[in-house]
Amino acid sequence: MGKKIARVLITLLGIFLGLSLVWLVNKNQKALGLEGLFINLQPWVNALIYGVVSVIFGIIFFFISPAIINGVAKLVGKIEKRSRELTMQQIFVGVIGLLIGLVIALLISLLIAKIPITSIVILLDIIAFVSLGYLGFKIPTSRIKELNLPNWFKKGEQAQQVDSTKAKPKLLDTSAIIDGRFFDVYKTGVVEGKIIVPQFVLDELRHIADSPDALKRARGRRGLDAINAMQGDGAGSITVVDTDYKDLDEVDTKLLRLAVEMNGIVVTNDYNLGKVAAVQSVPVFNINDLANALRLNVVAGEVVELTIVKEGKEHGQGVAYFEDGTMVVVDGAAKLVGETVAACVTSVLQTSAGRMVFAKIDE
Repeated sequence: MGKKIARVLITLLGIFLGLSLVWLVNKNQKALGLEGLFINLQPWVNALIYGVVSVIFGIIFFFISPAIINGVAKLVGKIEKRSRELTMQQIFVGVIGLLIGLVIALLISLLIAKIPITSIVILLDIIAFVSLGYLGFKIPTSRIKELNLPNWFKKGEQAQQVDSTKAKPKLLDTSAIIDGRFFDVYKTGVVEGKIIVPQFVLDELRHIADSPDALKRARGRRGLDAINAMQGDGAGSITVVDTDYKDLDEVDTKLLRLAVEMNGIVVTNDYNLGKVAAVQSVPVFNINDLANALRLNVVAGEVVELTIVKEGKEHGQGVAYFEDGTMVVVDGAAKLVGETVAACVTSVLQTSAGRMVFAKIDE
């Protein structure tokens, strides 16, 4: 609706420009050397010329209006994005620099006014005001760190940097929703910002929940149950956004584009999605990386208490687990199933499938 109104306004602007052009030509016939061509025209011919030129301009502006609208929208988006990146201190010194630049341009324009050619004067005035105004804003904002600002300025800047960090939303991937561990982490309060669930991710999750495959169906329903539980207990702030990209087919590609537009962080446990996001400089919260970082860290020679739960594959081995699920193979513990023993760590093996710890009974 907004674009349609904008196209109508641009078309009306074209009609107005067409009328203005014909009026200026009629007003300055003598200066343009057209006095003999237009001065003796009948009123109806004048009206026809006004009408034809205005319609032509209106049609031209109607067809170029999408390009104008898109260009203005991109320009406004860039200005808005840039303004969000600027701190209040940068804006403050930038406005002061802009005013100083315009004052200098005004003084220069007094000298330029002495040039007898009006068109050159106007052109030089535009160049002076635009260039000096831009430099007046750009130079102090880009070198604000070199300015000795009062402490209350610096405190405000630090507070704004913290707030901008907190404001980054977390965009959930389908795999992260199905996994469910992120919701538990979010409930602890260590993860800041809103949780964003795009509608296209929910659609993919619904398709998985309706799959004829029993395993996929169970995973999809588990993901939907996790979202419903999160919304029900009020522990988190989940926002569903309807933004979609019809020109893209893959959900992961849509998610990355949305993350760029929202300046958000993608939450996933999909290794390949994380790699693609890294190429596109999109920040990623990988649940598996977090889980690995929180695993119990042991080194060779450390003595730990373990409960042997079963016999190992090799003769004389027993198998135990740390609380984080890491498997420990204990030599000489095959006959101690069900007992808690002290074991000395001999080595730690990190594989693509996870981490495995080897130990022996501490004597």
